[in-house]
Amino acid sequence: MSRIDIPAVQSATGATADVYTRVKKLAGGRVPNTYAALGYLVPPSFQAFLDAHAALALGSLSQQDLQTIKLLVSVKAGCDVCVAAHSFLAKMAGLPVDVLRAIRAGNATGDAKRDALIRLVSILQDTSGSISQDEFAAIRAAGYTDTQLAEISLAIGLITFTNTFNRINDTDVDFPNVD
Repeated sequence: MSRIDIPAVQSATGATADVYTRVKKLAGGRVPNTYAALGYLVPPSFQAFLDAHAALALGSLSQQDLQTIKLLVSVKAGCDVCVAAHSFLAKMAGLPVDVLRAIRAGNATGDAKRDALIRLVSILQDTSGSISQDEFAAIRAAGYTDTQLAEISLAIGLITFTNTFNRINDTDVDFPNVD
């Protein structure tokens, strides 16, 4: 059970109600537990978070790339809510179950570009300091542009925020079980 109690979504008023209305438009009429808590606790900051996600969605990374990043970072952080959510969303973005299993395990998927992305994200999550010149060359050789490298960084930053909050809150998982 989540550690932080929040009022029922239906009782929200003011800035929180505004955030929930926005989330419902994005999430098919529902407010996932993580978003309900953050929308209640920090509505202006959460609006900025949603704005950053909207900007990222307009960027040059595909939804499959974004979900690959978010899923892998969530696995490495140990965030069961985000692993479930991004497994579900990755499947909706067209990634097959066997590819999702490989991403969660940190294994090769058979797609050279996706595997280069997995390698870069893994290195960034597992190490500190700058990546090596060889790693930089490898991700560029896989076809990722400088703009996409900035977008990868933003995607990692955004998912790290929700991973961290869910780990603090022990947020209840409200997405389907992972295959």
